[in-house]
Amino acid sequence: MKQNDLKELRKEYESVSMSEDQAERMQEEMKRAAHEKNKNRKIILLAKCAAAAAAVFIVLPNTSANVAYAMSGIPVVGRLVEVVTFRDYRYESERHTADIQTPELVVSGEEAAGRPDNMQDADQAAGAATETSQTEDTLQKTTEEINEEIAKITDQIIAEFEESLKYEEGYQDVQVTSEALSTTDQYFTLKLICYQASGSGAQWNYFYTIDLNTGKKLALKDLFKDGADYITPISGNIKRQMQEQMDADENVIYWLDNEDVGEWNFDQITEETSFYINENNEIVIAFNEGDVAPMYMGCVEFVIPNEVLADIRK
Repeated sequence: MKQNDLKELRKEYESVSMSEDQAERMQEEMKRAAHEKNKNRKIILLAKCAAAAAAVFIVLPNTSANVAYAMSGIPVVGRLVEVVTFRDYRYESERHTADIQTPELVVSGEEAAGRPDNMQDADQAAGAATETSQTEDTLQKTTEEINEEIAKITDQIIAEFEESLKYEEGYQDVQVTSEALSTTDQYFTLKLICYQASGSGAQWNYFYTIDLNTGKKLALKDLFKDGADYITPISGNIKRQMQEQMDADENVIYWLDNEDVGEWNFDQITEETSFYINENNEIVIAFNEGDVAPMYMGCVEFVIPNEVLADIRK
């Protein structure tokens, strides 16, 4: 394929957008998820713009964890981790809509153990208390780092949205929400869901997984034995799933062994590929729109069966 042809093809794929029906369905899904999550618990500060007919709804960042707790009303979703709404930013006019909910992870304490019966039990209790304290210290640092990253992401989205308000023409719809994927006693995952529409719509997600036994944020490689090649078996399984889905449904398209897209073809995952762990302790690999398929395919996920990785999982 000529280089010019490839460039034209790239432009064509980049221009692929969702249909109006697809965009509307995605918007409704995002709005429904946001509504269910915040039902009966939202505190909204209403401010009116005197210079325009638009109504602006903004809840400023919380000044303390106590205020965040009061706003959340969310049960503990992990053994040591709780999710609260740190900021709820809203804007609505005839052309522009924003509903950006910034989540925050908070370390929750555990009940103290009972009084030991003897010195040996006391020593064991003291050791356990020390280990728990170290885990909580590590977890506190981890959640702070995650919160800082999420704040930067949402701050940037808000800044871009407000910048676009300066232009009279055009429409936009921006939404950010989150979902707690607390699927096991050992792992906790927060999924940050971002959606932006300006003519066409696009969604992208971020995943943050914490090992509750150590308090550390997990990278994909941390789930495997030292030196194990996990990229090859995971990538091979994803390719098989892609092909099976395409064989079963002609409307399903992945960039796999397609000479027309060249370098866009899926080859293998990387150490930075997004993932989480489901209730069956299976690793789920997640791709954003446009990563491994045309944009209309949306965000796609592949569950890797445990038997595929049994020999190399920790």
